[in-house]
Amino acid sequence: MEIIEIIGEPIIGLLIILGALLSALSTFGLIRLPDVYLRSHAATKSATLGVLSILLGAFLFFILDQGYTSARLLLGIVFVFLTAPVAGHLICRAAYRTGVPLWDQSVQDDLKNLVVKERNSEQNDSSVQ
Repeated sequence: MEIIEIIGEPIIGLLIILGALLSALSTFGLIRLPDVYLRSHAATKSATLGVLSILLGAFLFFILDQGYTSARLLLGIVFVFLTAPVAGHLICRAAYRTGVPLWDQSVQDDLKNLVVKERNSEQNDSSVQ
C-alpha cells in the first residue's frame, strides 16, 4: 500500500492544482474575452475541466487515503461532464437566435445561412396556413 500512497499523493495534488489553474484561467477568459460566445467557450471548457480535475482528485483521495468510494463524487463528475457543455451550447444558441451580435473581428459565421433559410421556411409555412 505504501507504493500506492507514494504515487497517489502527487497525482492527487497535481489534479487539484491543475483544476484550480484551469478555473482561474476560465475566470480570466470571462473577464477578457469580447463577446458572449467566446466567454461561454471559456466558461464551459476551462471551468468544466477545472471542476472535473478537482472532483477527480478528491475522488482519488477518498479511494487511496480513506479507503472508500464516494458515489456522490462520481455523480458530481458525471453530471458536470454532461450538463456544463450542453448548457453552454444552449446559451450560445439562444443568444445567436435572439440576435446577439458576434464580435466585430469574427471571421466566420457558419450559422448565418442556416438561420436565414430556417426563418424563410417558417415565414413560407405561416403564409400558407
